[in-house]
Amino acid sequence: MRFSRIFFSIVVFVVGYYLAVFTTGCAQIGMPTGGPKDTLAPRLTSASPAINSVNVTGNKVTLSFNEYIELKDPQTNVLISPFPKKQPQIDYKLRTVTVKLKDTLMPNTTYSINFGNAIVDVNEGNAYKNFTYVFSTGNSIDSLMLDGKVLIAETGKADSTLIAMLYRNADDSSVQKRKPDYITKLSGDGSFSFLNLPAGTYKVYALKDGDGAKTYNSKKEIFAFASEDIIVSATNNPVMLYASAIEKETPRTGAGKPAPEKRLRFSVAPSSAIQDLLQPFEVSFNNPLKTFDTGKLVLTDTNYKPIPGKWQIDSTRTKITLTVQWKPETPYRLVMDTTAFADSAGRHLTKLDTIRFVTRRVEDYGSLVLRFSNLDLGKKPVLQFVQGEEIKESYPVTAAEWSNKMMPPGDYELRILYDSNQNGKWDPGNYSKKLQPEQVIALPQKLAIKANWDNERDIKL
Repeated sequence: MRFSRIFFSIVVFVVGYYLAVFTTGCAQIGMPTGGPKDTLAPRLTSASPAINSVNVTGNKVTLSFNEYIELKDPQTNVLISPFPKKQPQIDYKLRTVTVKLKDTLMPNTTYSINFGNAIVDVNEGNAYKNFTYVFSTGNSIDSLMLDGKVLIAETGKADSTLIAMLYRNADDSSVQKRKPDYITKLSGDGSFSFLNLPAGTYKVYALKDGDGAKTYNSKKEIFAFASEDIIVSATNNPVMLYASAIEKETPRTGAGKPAPEKRLRFSVAPSSAIQDLLQPFEVSFNNPLKTFDTGKLVLTDTNYKPIPGKWQIDSTRTKITLTVQWKPETPYRLVMDTTAFADSAGRHLTKLDTIRFVTRRVEDYGSLVLRFSNLDLGKKPVLQFVQGEEIKESYPVTAAEWSNKMMPPGDYELRILYDSNQNGKWDPGNYSKKLQPEQVIALPQKLAIKANWDNERDIKL
């Protein structure tokens, strides 16, 4: 009996204890949080051969890390210098990266394997940034360097998709015949660095390598070259390169030329009802024109007085333009005879047409004054107003102060073109003629021009 009472008391105590825990703590039940997020990059724990080893004879490198890793696109992101003739084998497994060089190692040469940001941990993708492994087949590690910068000559801006290339003891044709001795990538501002170089004479280039050949083999490739050989020594003199393409890439349309329509029609832009005082009047056609008779096009004022002007047709023969010294706030009429135009099939306009429009006011434009300092007028500067990729306005600059009382309002980027041949436009370089491209300076200040407003700006180059 006594034993039963004791057993009963124990059961009551246990049940009461768990009820208390359940009722007071049930809101706290949940999955463990797992701790803070991992933000640490993988850490190298060992390397074979060790980093900066000398007198290395083997062609295999093994790198071990403190956690599981993966290698992102190693064939693209990993750069080996000197640049290998045969594609190396680069693998990773668990915590280990292995690199097998298939070339015969050159004697007394410093090799570097630049992984960039390719090594990341498996869980969070934290990158082991800018990791470079170095070893030498000789008695010492080469430690010289060459810095430089590449800009697109036409825009004055950087393009980090280019690569910088270095050739040692090479002639002018080497860049067109064989792969470089050293390759490095550009940073976001166009700068680059070659590290662990031996002293010597080099040729330096930059290339937008569209076909992956690592050689300059097309006039459509964006390319830059130093006019003189570069001496790499203890004194590091940075190199400045300006890249250009002799020929523009032809846009791919995916279809051939459309068949001519069975009726000749014209059109004008909706904005042409109010004509810009600074631009020609434009008329577009649906079919290319075979004949274009300006004598049957008459521009008049409202009193039918003929207004002189200059007609032109573009290279596609689908757009004609009329340049006139327009008067502000003036109505005009353009009368087009049915036989003024004919396409390749001899089709004319179906009826005589009259286009009516009026010109803008002077108040629709802004007044602009720019005051330059450190502008080299001897290089024949041209001031360019740019929107997007299009040069909207272009003016030669002959003094430290430039002004224009009728500027179209809008937001612009400013560039300075050094127009060495004074033809009013940018010209590319030509490697075969050892001709550098004309340079463009992209000014960091953006300009907002307001209508009917005095806009002024001081610009220091």
